[in-house]
Amino acid sequence: MSQAAPSSSTAFDANERTAWAGRGDAYAASFGRLCARPVGELLDAAGVSAGSRVLDVGTGPGTVAAAAGARGAEVTAVDAEPSMLELARHHAPQARTVLAVLPELPFPDGEFDAVVANFVLNHVGRPLLALAELRRVLRPGGRLALTIWSGSPAPGQTLVPRALQAAGAVRPPHLGPLDPADDFPRTTDGLAGLLTTAGLRGAGCRTLDFDHATTLDEWWSGPASGVATIGQTLLAQPPEVRAAARGHYERLAAEYRTGPNGPDGPNDSDGPNDSDALLLPHSALLATAVR
Repeated sequence: MSQAAPSSSTAFDANERTAWAGRGDAYAASFGRLCARPVGELLDAAGVSAGSRVLDVGTGPGTVAAAAGARGAEVTAVDAEPSMLELARHHAPQARTVLAVLPELPFPDGEFDAVVANFVLNHVGRPLLALAELRRVLRPGGRLALTIWSGSPAPGQTLVPRALQAAGAVRPPHLGPLDPADDFPRTTDGLAGLLTTAGLRGAGCRTLDFDHATTLDEWWSGPASGVATIGQTLLAQPPEVRAAARGHYERLAAEYRTGPNGPDGPNDSDGPNDSDALLLPHSALLATAVR
């Protein structure tokens, strides 16, 4: 098994571990439903079917692992956060669960027929090293499929950040972005190019646009619980700024209301259907490649 150099872990990675520590339930009750949206397309892109040996990296609450298992695949689910793995064991009991942190996976070369990573690459400090590790554990001819959020965010993705900005929230200095040397364009060409640089073949990428049905309180609950960088930023603010951010959030969210009090009347989509129902546009990237 290959060993990653000590420099494979960055300050960005350390902040990610802190941001997600113990927050499995909070994520599953908020952003987790959103991130489940492209699961079917992700598994299709990876060619997951009965008998496939599949690695689900960054399994979170196990949504992808459970869906792969339902197809008859032999699933191994990995996450860096113990509270996520507890949920994955419940939601995907057929899967083997392993605690591990990219870019160091405890598997031999060529162990899997398919590797899937649903909104994971945006949470690692060295994306290229992470992709090289995912390539390593793929068998020759095996397929990788992954999703990330688009660098041109849809309005639903900017709702909470806009509220924090309007309230004068200041992002803590330690929650900085990736080192520019490790970052890449969050575009179809940029992501496909990164896969190619990692040594994968036939890389391609497309945009997924969808509307996510949620409620005013559900969507706020993730940040309010400290989930992800946006949540860590919110919790770092003084109480008066947090209160102001909530007020701006409610004002800005009015544009996306779909319940009886919203501009579009009742919400007929799958999901919540009450006076606080929201329908939030999102945009993601789905990329595939072969070892």
